Amino acid sequence: MTQSQAVGHDVARLVRDAQGGSAGALDELVAEHLPLVYNIIGRALDGHPDVDDVVQETMLRSIRALPSLREPDRYRSWLVTIAYRQIQLHLRSRSVTRLRRAAAPAELPDPEGDFAERATAEIVVADQRRELVQAVHWLDDADRTLLGLWWQEAAGELTRGELASALKVKPKHAAVRVQRMKAQLDAARGVVRALQVRPRCPELNSRLRGWDGAADPLWRKRLVRHVRECPQCGPRAQGLLAPEELLLGTAALPVPVLLLGALKSGLIAKAGLSAGTSVLAQVQGFLHHKALAVGTAATLAVSGGLVYAVHQTDTPPGAAGSVIALPTLTTRPLTPETVRPAASAPPSPSATPTARPAAGLGVRTADIYVAPGGKDSGDGSLRRPYATLQKAVAAVRPGQTIALRGGTYRPAAGITITTSGTAARPIVLSNYRDERPVIDASGIPADQWAVTQRTAYWTVQGLEVRGSRSHAYVCRACRHTVFRRLSMHDNVRSGLMLRDPGTTGNQVLDSDFFANRDPAGSDKVGIGLGVQFGSGAGNVIRGNRAYGNASTGIDLGSFGNPVTVEYTWSYGNGASGFALGGGDPAVPAAHRLRHSAAWDNAGHGFTDEGNTAALQLTNNTAFRNRGTGFAMPDAAAVLRANAAVDNAVPQSLSPSATEVRNSWQQDGWSAATFRSTDPAAAEGPRTAAGTLPSTDFITTGNGTGASMAGR
Repeated sequence: MTQSQAVGHDVARLVRDAQGGSAGALDELVAEHLPLVYNIIGRALDGHPDVDDVVQETMLRSIRALPSLREPDRYRSWLVTIAYRQIQLHLRSRSVTRLRRAAAPAELPDPEGDFAERATAEIVVADQRRELVQAVHWLDDADRTLLGLWWQEAAGELTRGELASALKVKPKHAAVRVQRMKAQLDAARGVVRALQVRPRCPELNSRLRGWDGAADPLWRKRLVRHVRECPQCGPRAQGLLAPEELLLGTAALPVPVLLLGALKSGLIAKAGLSAGTSVLAQVQGFLHHKALAVGTAATLAVSGGLVYAVHQTDTPPGAAGSVIALPTLTTRPLTPETVRPAASAPPSPSATPTARPAAGLGVRTADIYVAPGGKDSGDGSLRRPYATLQKAVAAVRPGQTIALRGGTYRPAAGITITTSGTAARPIVLSNYRDERPVIDASGIPADQWAVTQRTAYWTVQGLEVRGSRSHAYVCRACRHTVFRRLSMHDNVRSGLMLRDPGTTGNQVLDSDFFANRDPAGSDKVGIGLGVQFGSGAGNVIRGNRAYGNASTGIDLGSFGNPVTVEYTWSYGNGASGFALGGGDPAVPAAHRLRHSAAWDNAGHGFTDEGNTAALQLTNNTAFRNRGTGFAMPDAAAVLRANAAVDNAVPQSLSPSATEVRNSWQQDGWSAATFRSTDPAAAEGPRTAAGTLPSTDFITTGNGTGASMAGR
């Protein structure tokens, strides 16, 4: 039996038990599949107010019809088909479909407009992801419905067979329909890009006369034709990343808490169940356990054609509210209990407790399983898992997922990963469901890195690596790899290192890197996160924390291309919070930092380390560091709306630096300007969704300094 068959067998067993009258089995069956149904319908209906009603009706119909299901092993396909049918019924019943889309903004803000306005626009999603959001407005209802199904396939929640079953076509025909939908989506992305360019193509401006801003099929056809034929607009539609890559960083929709109550009431009223039944009595707790119900602080906001989970937090300058894209559903956050290290020295290893992932969902199914009690002579299935990660990464192929079961792995030698995925078939390495895998690297010789990876198109998530006598995890010349919700701590040289030429298009998201140091006492050895000793475009660091490391928290030394760092905090490190250069000789690179913060570091908050390039620092905060807040004596830096308070040394800026609206250019700044100077919340557990904790710490509300938002 394959692993997918094993999972299907478990679902079939629940179906048979529920058909036999087991309320507990029905509870689990509904709870397991409600998020899947909610995401398919929520995305297909573009965040329409009727989403909850359609989800509720789908679940009610499935429960009423469950006794008649003759093939329990086809439950998922059957349920998705019901959801698809309800979407079609809803769309046919809506007589004003286009009115919903008419309110979509026809254009993005003027790129030459106010900086704060641009920063607000960029916070939803960056660059091509934002364009993708706009482009979904231009899809017709059928393609948007298909996008909702395909989204779940790309996330690993549906198989191609289940998608095809919902469409009532063969998998080969489903593949054709998906490709056509993606082609329409890419064409719409070209239109969005052409509309936002300034100055706009004169011929396009002429064609837009009489357009009311509605993204309707007639105008889509006209504008797509223009973009394809226009020598000015056509080239702008080139260089689009695959939708799979852009969807990777977006959120799964959390099931609203209110929907759970409505669904339970509906079951009692419509499905003929007694008020005393246990059906869905446990669902709210079950989903809370899996952190899908984000809680009363979470809301849903429609951003273009996609829906994102958002948290109400401090907003960036000029913003009325934040809409923040969260990571995908397939991981859970790592939430170390933290203690605040003293600024004068890193904490001792015993002062920082071992981190653990929070309870929540990792991948729900996989192609290859690994467990501490497994055997490498097994077949890697759920029932006969491998024992070592090295065996799994040697066996994995493009498009497959590796699930690490909970427990501690103690490799005796460094792990090497060399198999690459592709843009269409990425490889995923993840924790399994709620379980908590820990790689204890203390048994690996000091001359070996714990994990060395040389690949493209991977996602690595939900892991903890500790105890390496060298580097914990090194990705060499990696391309298009996402690291998410990691906990890397108590390693000698670094938590995570991206390095070497060809390091391109990688993302490090929502992770903690802490207490990395040499326990033998070697001074200043041990950084949190490094992107160093190489080059490559498109690397992003977002939503991370680096703290209590013996040396620098975030180190970009000797990296030759700009790295984007945003919504990242570095504190209590033995050297500087952020080192934005360095090397011998120093390599110039115009790194971009925004909405990041450095506090209580023994060195500087932010330092150029000899980097002479035009660093871009916007809305960052340096507080109570024992060196300089912003030490930029060499960089031709552009500093906008940054805050520096109570650092031991005044600002040190190059004569070629540009300064706009920074705190040191204004009167009256002190620690009292901040809403709070207590870092307890910022240094505490992450949210249930894995984002940075909500806090008022070192926020101002006046448009200067870091927003301290959890993205």
